[in-house]
Amino acid sequence: MRIFVTGASGWIGSAVVPELIGAGHRVTGLARSDASAAALTEAGAGVVRGTVDDLDVLRDAAEASDGVVHLAFKHDIAFSGDFQGAAEADRRAVDTFGDALAGSGKPFVLASGLAGLAPGRTATERDMPTIDGSPAAVRAATSLAALGLAARGVRSSVVRLAPTCHGEGDNGFMATLVGIARAKGVSGHVGDGANRWPAVHRLDAARLFRLAVDEAPAGSVLHGAAEEGVAIRDIAEVIGRHLGVPVVSVAPEDAAAHFGWLAGFLGADAPASHALTGELLDWRPTRPGLLEDLDAGHYFKAADA
Repeated sequence: MRIFVTGASGWIGSAVVPELIGAGHRVTGLARSDASAAALTEAGAGVVRGTVDDLDVLRDAAEASDGVVHLAFKHDIAFSGDFQGAAEADRRAVDTFGDALAGSGKPFVLASGLAGLAPGRTATERDMPTIDGSPAAVRAATSLAALGLAARGVRSSVVRLAPTCHGEGDNGFMATLVGIARAKGVSGHVGDGANRWPAVHRLDAARLFRLAVDEAPAGSVLHGAAEEGVAIRDIAEVIGRHLGVPVVSVAPEDAAAHFGWLAGFLGADAPASHALTGELLDWRPTRPGLLEDLDAGHYFKAADA
């Protein structure tokens, strides 16, 4: 199939593109810069120049393809304080793809997240996000709209990714946590650190996106969470050991001062199961788990660079 991928040169996309190509698909990626275009060309993919705000470009690319994987999200403005704007741009893109693919039976796969889905208990694919008017709820509503495309003749699915999508080259949550520990001289966790985060290696996640393109039934919710929950305290201990710094508990009221923007995420208990995904698509993660990946040392080499 001819698959159009947004976010194709990003952290997840740069693994999804070769996964799709390796399975025999022809891939075209959205590129907003010369560097992104060059990376896609080197990977063996075609290039469409533009951004997620270029709705005519998105529509034309979708209509010329046999399926779409939408990974792009405006993280730059989201993490600089305009999550609402990023989420609204994402919704416009999804609506555009929906209109382009309606009635075709073609696959549309949307990347979403697991954070905050079912606080304090293990989330499953049957859990649906709460739409409460918050900026985060705008993105949650977009995932529901994507699932609703099934009623319009689109083979739509949503991959909810674990907040920790790890691997060599990661600059996300784990790299940030390592950087904080290095700067503070201690490796911290909030409270007793027993709260858990699901995790997935990005290469396992890439395979899940490919399986979704190939096999996911219309309206499928899929969980990209290879590990149901890794205790934050265990993560802090590995980081402390590699950096040679003490592991400490940070009181919840002091978390914002210590961890900055990461504090709101780091204290959450958000385990998630992938059991239904495994049954539906025979997704069996095989890559290293989070603690093993941390112990491999590449997160700490990056910090030294």
